Amino acid sequence: MGLTVGIIGLPQSGKTTLFNALTRAGAQISGYPTSTVQANRAVVEVPDERLQRLAEIFHPRKIVPTTVEFVDVAGLGQATETAKHEGLSAEFLGHIRNADALAIVVRCFNNPAAPHPAGSVDARRDLDNLMAELVLTDLASVEKRLESTARKAKSGDKKFAEEIEFLKRLRDQLNEGTPASRLTFSSVEEGILRELFLLTMKPRLYVVNVGEDVLGEAAALLEGSGNADGAGGELGCVAAASEYATADHAEIVAVSAKLEAELGELPEEDATEYLSALGLPKLGADRVIQKGYSALNLISFLTAGEDEVRAWTVTRGSKAPTAAGKIHTDFERGFIRAEVVHYDDLMADGGSMKTAREHGHIRLEGKDYTVRDGDIIEFRFNVSR
Repeated sequence: MGLTVGIIGLPQSGKTTLFNALTRAGAQISGYPTSTVQANRAVVEVPDERLQRLAEIFHPRKIVPTTVEFVDVAGLGQATETAKHEGLSAEFLGHIRNADALAIVVRCFNNPAAPHPAGSVDARRDLDNLMAELVLTDLASVEKRLESTARKAKSGDKKFAEEIEFLKRLRDQLNEGTPASRLTFSSVEEGILRELFLLTMKPRLYVVNVGEDVLGEAAALLEGSGNADGAGGELGCVAAASEYATADHAEIVAVSAKLEAELGELPEEDATEYLSALGLPKLGADRVIQKGYSALNLISFLTAGEDEVRAWTVTRGSKAPTAAGKIHTDFERGFIRAEVVHYDDLMADGGSMKTAREHGHIRLEGKDYTVRDGDIIEFRFNVSR
C-alpha cells in the first residue's frame, strides 16, 4: 500500500517549499497568504538502500520501491468568519480527508522578506490555532452525522440510539477542544469513526521548519542529544514544538525547507557532503518519510529474485498471511508457508543465500509468524486447496 501524507500549516510556514523539497515538483510558492483551496500532489519513491544492495546480489530486471504521495494544501488559519464557525470547506477537506497522516509544518525560522502573518514566531500559539481549526472541522462533521442519525433513530432501531449517545459524547469532547485521537473507543465506535474521516483522528507528524544555521542544533535537540534550557529564538521555538508533540504523543522532525530545496538542485554527492558537515546523515525528505512510517506504525518487508527486487509496506505486527496478501490476494488465501531471511543476516553472510541457509538464517515460518522490518520473504501458497 502507498502512504499518503497531507501537508498542512499556517500561511508562510514554508510548507509548499517543503513539498517541493520532498517531491521536486516545482509547485508555485507565494510570498503572501492566499485563499486558494487547490492542492499540489506528487508521488515519490521511498528511499531504501537495501533495495540497491539486493539488486547487486540478485540482478533483477527491475527494482520497485514503495511510494509516498504528498498532498500540499493551502495555508490554514485564514478562514472567513463563516468558516471559523464551520471548519474547513468541503473542497479543502476533500484534499486531505483520505490522507493516512498529517504532516503539520511549524514555522520556527525568521525571514523579514516573508514575515509571519501573526507578526512573530511562536510554535505553541500556531499549533493551538491549527489544532483548533482541525477540531472545529471535525465538530462540523460530527454534528452533521448526528442530525442524520437522529432522523434514522425515529425507526426505533436500538443501534441508532447507541450511535447518537456516542456522537454526543464525541461532540462534547470536541467542543472542549480535545482532538478525537485522545479519546478511547469501542470496536463499534471505531467503525463509526472510520466513516467520519475525522482529521484529529489521523496520526500527526510535526515538521519544524528552521533556518539553515540552526538545523544541526535543532535536529540534535529533537533527538535528545541537545539542550535548549533558557534558549530563545529559533531553538526556543523548536523546544516548544517538541513539548507540544510529546504531549500529543506524536513524531517530530526538524528540517530547513529552503536548504532542502537548494540541496535538491545539487549532485547527490555534494548534497551528502554538505549534510555531513551539518551532522545530518539524511536529507530532510528521507527523515520526514521515516518519521511518517513511524507515526503510522508501518514497516517494509522485501521480495527478491531475478524478476524484481521490491519493497512492500505493512502495519507493524502483521502476520505472514497478511503480508502475502499485499502481493496478491491468492497468496493470502492459499498461504502455506513463508521462507524468510532477514536482510541483516543475509548481509552478514556476504549476500549469499547458500551461506545464509548453511548458517540457519533462512527459516520456514507459518501463519502465526510476525513479519519484521527488513525481512526478505518468499511465500509458498496453493489456491486449489
